[in-house]
Amino acid sequence: MNESAVRNMIADTFLDMARALETGSCTRRPCIALAGTDSEHGEAEVLRAAKQAAKSGVEVLYIGTLQDDEVETVYAENADEAHRQMQKLLETGRADGAVTMHYPFPIGTATVGRAVTPGRGKEMFLATTTGAASADRVQAMVRNAVSGIIAAKACGVAEPTVGILNVEGARKAESALRRLAANGYPITFAESARADGGCVMRGNDLLAGSCDVMVTDSLTGNLLMKMLSAFTTGGSYEAAGSGYGPGIGGGQKELVLIVSRASGAPVIANAVRYAAQLVQNDYRAVEKAELAAANAAGLCEILESCRPAPAAEKPKAAAAPPKEVVTFAFAGIDVMDLEDAVQCLWAQGVYAESGMGCTGPVVLVSEANRERAKALLTAGGWLG
Repeated sequence: MNESAVRNMIADTFLDMARALETGSCTRRPCIALAGTDSEHGEAEVLRAAKQAAKSGVEVLYIGTLQDDEVETVYAENADEAHRQMQKLLETGRADGAVTMHYPFPIGTATVGRAVTPGRGKEMFLATTTGAASADRVQAMVRNAVSGIIAAKACGVAEPTVGILNVEGARKAESALRRLAANGYPITFAESARADGGCVMRGNDLLAGSCDVMVTDSLTGNLLMKMLSAFTTGGSYEAAGSGYGPGIGGGQKELVLIVSRASGAPVIANAVRYAAQLVQNDYRAVEKAELAAANAAGLCEILESCRPAPAAEKPKAAAAPPKEVVTFAFAGIDVMDLEDAVQCLWAQGVYAESGMGCTGPVVLVSEANRERAKALLTAGGWLG
């Protein structure tokens, strides 16, 4: 450690002591490790982010080949060595959390990003952006919703509104989350800004920030984070938001947040602040409380019900009843179930057609068959 870093550490110690005398709390400032060797913009860009975060009151440990008088540095020749040093700092408790450009999260852990929406300049949590909460898409999205709520609450959003992006599996995820809410887990569902409302969000809602937590699959979330963070720069430099966020779930022990190799200093500095805020607000306690509440509301059973049934021999296709003019549309049926729903109606003598409306998949029937079709689709589990 160089002389300047020692002076800074002594100054930080006295500052912490002064804060303790002033507030009556002995809680020290969060210490966040930042690995900087992999950036496409060079280490100097990451070190600049470290200094920005340090000036806002976070203790930062920069890991890389560069040194600076304003932050404590830990030497690492390359990315592998930087990760070893980062892991050591986390395991020994020297660092409370870390920000890095890649991390091998196990299945069960996924990251909750933090973006700024361009339409209204509103902050929004994207659940999730890297990792995989489950190998099953719908199960993952349900878990992502809980993880998004955890991240938002740990960042001071007392009652985060939850929206589900209109991607494959959205309707099934909505059904599962509404069952979870009906069983007692408090979820405040958002309303789309579009005229037909509902908690299934469109692209307009993504831009306007119609919800605090936007639930989606990780691959879509990753793409969205890249677009939202770099939409003003042409894509090569991520300038807005707080990065791809902390890995939550799956028994993840250390607090590790992800940024991209294309992330610029503003995003990286925000990611360090994001990490510090989670530590200050005891995100572990928030996570424990939310998971306990969700499990008490039957999360495990609901997740199990989302699992696809074992493959069975498909029944013989039903013959189409006489064609009718179909003008009534049932929305809310997942695209993967669309043809099965139509076959169900045909088997009962109800003519139906599948289609795709502007809000997603639909099953079309005649006005005369509206009520009967609704009863059949509900009984078959396609409508909630």
